[in-house]
Amino acid sequence: MARSQDSFNKKEKEKKRRKKNQEKLERREQRKVEKAEGGVKTFEEMLSYVDENGHLSSTPPDPSKKKKFKAEDIILGVPPRDDTPEETIRNGQVKFFNDEKGYGFIIDMETKDSIFVHINNVSGQIRENDKVIFEVEMGPKGPNAVNVKLAG
Repeated sequence: MARSQDSFNKKEKEKKRRKKNQEKLERREQRKVEKAEGGVKTFEEMLSYVDENGHLSSTPPDPSKKKKFKAEDIILGVPPRDDTPEETIRNGQVKFFNDEKGYGFIIDMETKDSIFVHINNVSGQIRENDKVIFEVEMGPKGPNAVNVKLAG
C-alpha cells in the first residue's frame, strides 16, 4: 500500500489557507449585515476636520477664524541659518594642557562645554586651572578656542 504524499507541513499550510478563507467569508457576511442595519458610515460621516488649534473634530472649521498666510513666509526644508554673531569673547578655565604635544581643553564658564585649544592659538604660556579669555571657531572636528589669553 502506498503512503500518502502529503507531508505534515503541507497539511498545516492547507489548514491555514482554509481557515483564512473562512475568516474572509465571515468578515464579508458581517459587512453585509452592518450595511443592511445602517452601521456603515458614508464618506461624509467619515470626514474629519482640523480646527484652529490643530485638533481633529467632526465639524467643519469656522470660516471667520480663517488665517491668511503669504506663500513667501512658508519655509520648506531646513530654515536659513541665523547669522547673528554670538558673544565672541568667552571666559573659561584650562582643564588640561600638554606643553609637549601642544594641545589641551578649556571649560567654558557659561556653557560648561569642553573646547579644544591648540598651542598655535595661544598667546603666552598657559597651564592647567588658569583662567583665560578666548574666542570660539568651528573646526573640522568641532569647536576650537582661538585667541586664547590669560584673564587679567
